[in-house]
Amino acid sequence: MTKIAVLDDWQGVARDCADWSTLEARADVTFFRDAFASEDDAAQKLAPFDVILALRERTAFPASLVERLPNLKMFSLTGARAGSIDSALMMERGVTVCNTGGGGSGFATSELALGLMISASRQLPSAFAEMHAGRFQSEVPLGYELAGKTLGVVGLGRLGARMAHYGKALDMEVIAWSQNLTDERAAEAGVRRVSKDELFERSHVISVHLVLSERSRGIVGGQDLARMKPGAVIINTSRGPLIDEAALIKALESGRIGAGLDVYDSEPMAADHPLRRLPNAVLTPHIGYVVREGVEVFYTQLIENALAFLDSKPIRLMPTPKS
Repeated sequence: MTKIAVLDDWQGVARDCADWSTLEARADVTFFRDAFASEDDAAQKLAPFDVILALRERTAFPASLVERLPNLKMFSLTGARAGSIDSALMMERGVTVCNTGGGGSGFATSELALGLMISASRQLPSAFAEMHAGRFQSEVPLGYELAGKTLGVVGLGRLGARMAHYGKALDMEVIAWSQNLTDERAAEAGVRRVSKDELFERSHVISVHLVLSERSRGIVGGQDLARMKPGAVIINTSRGPLIDEAALIKALESGRIGAGLDVYDSEPMAADHPLRRLPNAVLTPHIGYVVREGVEVFYTQLIENALAFLDSKPIRLMPTPKS
């Protein structure tokens, strides 16, 4: 019987978000709740499987891992792309590679960015901790209102533009910058394009909304963070490596700025990671796109992809990467 691995079910929601019965009647399906401890761990545990169904950006599949999966015949990921998966090598080795469409409105990540902005500006984690500890206000720092403040959006694509919309709804002034941003595109979103230096110097909140690439990796560096106003907050719900993590930790440890983060250089984050002990960092565990509306679509389409493969009629095939 075909052996299928369902990976990255870190929240334990896969079974409840889709009907697996038809697939389980035709294949041996194993759910992996925990992240793999290492690439060696992943290779050892996944070597027997014919089919892997994975959530993008959780388990990486570089060439060094793909080459250690001798039985792999079909691989399906959620979303349109994943930079951490060597799909080209899989295809070269004759593996059928599929993906899924999106789910929900697609704005869940922007909504989380808004939540992180409000949480950081109003010191909500400290307030929650006070209440659960049986106290009231004694250890809660003063927050500040967002109306009249400046929101700087780095990257004005679909999600960045949505974040800009939220900022304007809160009566914030919104400015934006990215490497390719034009005045026309900024005007379409109802914001003003500024230089990168001006954005970091003027903004009370900065929200990063870029795709990670070699061009954008580390695009927010120590000099940019040093330009931020005292008490300003930087939000990142896109990808951890967009911000120089060492420089960010140093800036946060100084107490000069705050942060709201959903993404990190290495995920899952280590239990002893220095970000975990910083009171001025509001942290969530990469849940930006993980909402019921989206996950139900993801798992349903992963099941459809696997069933179509078993019928020798694969669907949602990923295009062959251009050389």
